[in-house]
Amino acid sequence: MRQNFDVKGGPQLGRNNLPRLRDAMKAQGLDGFYIPHEDEYQNEYLPACNDRLAWATGFTGSAGAAMVFQDMAAIFADGRYTLQVRDQTDPDLIEVHGLPEPGPFGWLEKQSLKGKTLGYDPRLMTPNDLATLEGAAKKAGAALKAVDDNPIDQAWDDRPPEPMAKTVPHSVEHAGQDATDKRAKIAAALREDGADAAVITSPASIAWAFNIRGGDVACSPLPLSRAILKSDGTADLFIDPRKTSDALRTHLGNQVRLRPMEELEPALAELGKQSVSLDPALASAWFFGKLEAAGAEIIRQPDPVLLPKACKNETEIKGTEAAHIRDGAALTRFLHWLDTEAQSGEVTEIDAALKLESFREDLGGLNDLSFETISGAGPHGALPHYRVSSASNLKLDRGTLYLVDSGGQYLDGTTDVTRTVPIGTPSADMKRHYTLVLQGHIALATVRFPEGTTGTHLDSLARYPLWQAGLDYDHGTGHGVGVYLGVHEGPQRIAKAWNSIALRPGMIVSNEPGFYREGQYGIRIENLQYVTPPTNIPGGERKMLGFRNLTWAPLARGLIDLDILSTDERAWVDAYHAEVLEKIGPLVEGEVADWLEAQCAPL
Repeated sequence: MRQNFDVKGGPQLGRNNLPRLRDAMKAQGLDGFYIPHEDEYQNEYLPACNDRLAWATGFTGSAGAAMVFQDMAAIFADGRYTLQVRDQTDPDLIEVHGLPEPGPFGWLEKQSLKGKTLGYDPRLMTPNDLATLEGAAKKAGAALKAVDDNPIDQAWDDRPPEPMAKTVPHSVEHAGQDATDKRAKIAAALREDGADAAVITSPASIAWAFNIRGGDVACSPLPLSRAILKSDGTADLFIDPRKTSDALRTHLGNQVRLRPMEELEPALAELGKQSVSLDPALASAWFFGKLEAAGAEIIRQPDPVLLPKACKNETEIKGTEAAHIRDGAALTRFLHWLDTEAQSGEVTEIDAALKLESFREDLGGLNDLSFETISGAGPHGALPHYRVSSASNLKLDRGTLYLVDSGGQYLDGTTDVTRTVPIGTPSADMKRHYTLVLQGHIALATVRFPEGTTGTHLDSLARYPLWQAGLDYDHGTGHGVGVYLGVHEGPQRIAKAWNSIALRPGMIVSNEPGFYREGQYGIRIENLQYVTPPTNIPGGERKMLGFRNLTWAPLARGLIDLDILSTDERAWVDAYHAEVLEKIGPLVEGEVADWLEAQCAPL
């Protein structure tokens, strides 16, 4: 079993730990302390030892922040976690506010804090966020103080140990490009930009650039490490020696010097009087401070690994396609089970999550889940990032909807797929809302667009049918996805919030519009798709990019209101189901095969 369903977080953590944190703050002369969700590596999913926000407040969502003062505390979470954050925190101790509005900095600037000192950990904040914090603190009248010892770390006496998973080579068979060649191209880009070196702080970028993988972060095969890539193609890789091996050293070769993490700070000092590329959106303020103190000329620019990593090569695309077809067979077996045995009304959310996990295990080659399965029955489906626990476990009651968002990590690809299915007979509203979401999904799946188009430009396509009905959803429509890397990957995304990164061939994004009726049900339909090269359209004047689907599993035809779909939309569903049957049909048998054929019959 790769996931457990223990109760995580909750109000008791805040009740127990806020007094201890305040004592540690007082000892450092701090009236307040800022706690971001991110850790030293700016990870979204954190090793247990770095989940400081959860320890202090009880909130376990993957995005958020808190401001803790001696006499009050405030926490900030976005629309995915509106209900969860209220369930997991004590309202008598912690005020709940939204992201992005007002957000911690917008809230801070409206406070009256003259004469107060607000602490922050520079290892956990990017310089961009720190600049915003400085401006907000100034408006509030507070003095800012960087701390060398995080008061949470001081107060957390039962803190879990740092993860020490082995770091292993990732073969060219799956990567599609030798790591030496990757770094040579990055080195050439650095020379073009006038940089002598780049400090790489993102574990995902390091994993890609060195063709290595690890296991330090749950559901993401990441090695917690740092690197300095030099303009001559050589590199220093900073990693705990306990994670290394002779096989890793052989794989890395003579151009890479393995160094213990303790040598990182001296190595930054050695970069004095050099031009160093550093990403202000990923690297913490600590790195900027150390390089500035060393006298380095800092070139503030995006991590040079981000775009090459985002634009998958032919091998990565083929591997991802293969992984999705295998994964689709497991998901199809699960959807059949949901449509038969799980219709009893006695199956629980945990039963369903474990059943799906078992189908993926049966495939062979599953290295991990790509995130903890979102298994939401009835009202829990209305919580976009719901995590079932033994305390919250509901039955899949008849007359409700069940939402399952899940994925797997395979050597050749990372999957992420959401399906919503009826348990018993759905209501007219359920069918109407499902069909509106499906229309938005189809619009984003079929769009053609010119070069230079960003995900922000496309986001409204997926929302349009809902908007016309006076409805919307409070999360992004699509995120980037790695190849045996993070299930959430930048720099591209599809969302209302502005994203300046143009979509390019090879980029993988999710397509996941949704609708959530609080206290009743949630609906989301998610496939992954990748950007295809620009091609001519008959009668057109400009070549257009498009999307090619990666995810293959039947839709809930019992939730589709045919009166709402247009002729073209019906044709898309039929064509999609025909391809599902073609790809997945040979991988299932017996009752499942018969069921799949019926599910994929023309509307």
